[in-house]
Amino acid sequence: MKINKILFYNWLVRKIVEKEIARAASLYAKGYLLDIGCGDKLKEKIFLPYVKKYVGLDHENSLHDLSKADILATAYNTTLLNESVNTILCTSVLEHLKEPSEAIKEANRILKKGGHAIYTMPLFWHLHEEPIDFYRYTKYGLRYLFEKNNFEIIELKPLSGFCVTFGQELVYYIWRFRKGGKVNPLWWIIPIVGMFIQIICYLLNKIDHSERFTWAYLVVVKKL
Repeated sequence: MKINKILFYNWLVRKIVEKEIARAASLYAKGYLLDIGCGDKLKEKIFLPYVKKYVGLDHENSLHDLSKADILATAYNTTLLNESVNTILCTSVLEHLKEPSEAIKEANRILKKGGHAIYTMPLFWHLHEEPIDFYRYTKYGLRYLFEKNNFEIIELKPLSGFCVTFGQELVYYIWRFRKGGKVNPLWWIIPIVGMFIQIICYLLNKIDHSERFTWAYLVVVKKL
């Protein structure tokens, strides 16, 4: 029996963020879309019903598979023309950029007037993809960064309360003890316990309104 790590490891946050991105896609995505930091282009299927063209951009030193990237460039210099895209998608990228304001400025340059950009970024989250992990964002810092770069905030939405943040991080923590292969009893027990924790926290999130403890934000902005 093979354990699907993606399913058991972070099902909780993936389910929440994909649902919110799908909602945002239905409301704001159109035309030519550029996915900045596309990785494996896992969100392409979500956006295809709403856009005419989905283009993925990633940088050549990315830790992710680059085989699906259409453009090898950076968030600071996408190589695209001024006002050449209708929609920008940029998820879980800003925390890995040394100069996030410069990347937002570049996004504004290539986005057509009235076009929308959809972002996600963490507030409470563990270190990951080290050492290229630089920032965590409050809603006040995000508003400052985007408005400074000529964007109007359309949505600035916390994606969880305390239960999801604590529960998902607890699952990440206990997975540290799943090592040594199948001879270790915890090899099989931890995924089951982790999935149980995530399901309980997903249900609790429906009544948990402690948004100050969100693990991440969804931000939708419009170019002025």
